Amino acid sequence: MLGGVENHSLPRTAAFFDLDKTVIAKSSTLTFSKSFYQGGLINKRAVLRTAYAQFVFMAGGADHEQMERMRQYLSALCQGWNVQQVREIVAETLHELIDPIIYDEAASLIEEHHAAGRDVVIVSTSGAEVVEPIGALLGADRVVATRMVVEDGAFTGEVEYYAYGPTKAEAIRELAASEGYDLTRCYAYSDSVTDIPMLESVGHPHAVNPDRGLRREAVARDWPVLSFSRPVRLKQRVRALPMPSRPALVAAAAFGAAAATAGLVWLANRRRTPASALSAFSVKSKELRPGLPLPSRQE
Repeated sequence: MLGGVENHSLPRTAAFFDLDKTVIAKSSTLTFSKSFYQGGLINKRAVLRTAYAQFVFMAGGADHEQMERMRQYLSALCQGWNVQQVREIVAETLHELIDPIIYDEAASLIEEHHAAGRDVVIVSTSGAEVVEPIGALLGADRVVATRMVVEDGAFTGEVEYYAYGPTKAEAIRELAASEGYDLTRCYAYSDSVTDIPMLESVGHPHAVNPDRGLRREAVARDWPVLSFSRPVRLKQRVRALPMPSRPALVAAAAFGAAAATAGLVWLANRRRTPASALSAFSVKSKELRPGLPLPSRQE
């Protein structure tokens, strides 16, 4: 299905995965809303609003205007949230909330790519504070995600780097240049038409549970269309992915960790003021560090 083990005399390769509705069955940025409520970060009204947003997202009915309104709402909501508190909430509830909604088919693909010698990279519009711990749970080698501005240990509500649409493809090209990936031999997976630039950037694009627009493009371009439908706890799988220890998850969460919900959105204006402009990538030993926001404390 994926070809044999990589010939290490050739350039390196990777498999790039979108996260929401591709690797997991829901929106990662909205899944933690109840936990944030229990932690005192949001009120009941905000929980109901994020539940509705989750429904719209799952139904595939969010258009550009809805996404922009959601971005504005969530950016305002996360303003003032204590970053450390968010990290702790994510670390404490990660297994409970995310483990049951990981697609078995996606977990198997991750295993197959690793067995073939390819790196696995999660590329998500959701916030780094959420995506990085999920990446650790999945055994991903690197993460690209949205990042929020932080001052004095709290989110300002401003977006520093937004991993959306064409910027995902830019991040992949930057990572390929720094890591030596041959993109013509790399793989990519996504459910959304907004990720066509990411899919176009590799030699082996795949549409997973595609929305209407992506399905139309996939058929027109003869891209494989995959259907993932079996969420399963990792520990219940026959070939379980290596489960990181709790200290490892807490450490991963410490690199980011709470980015609730501003991640479903379109960045209306990439040319923001210097405080919120897109920042350059910084590649750490095992991760590319663009990440995303959190919603702000609501009194």
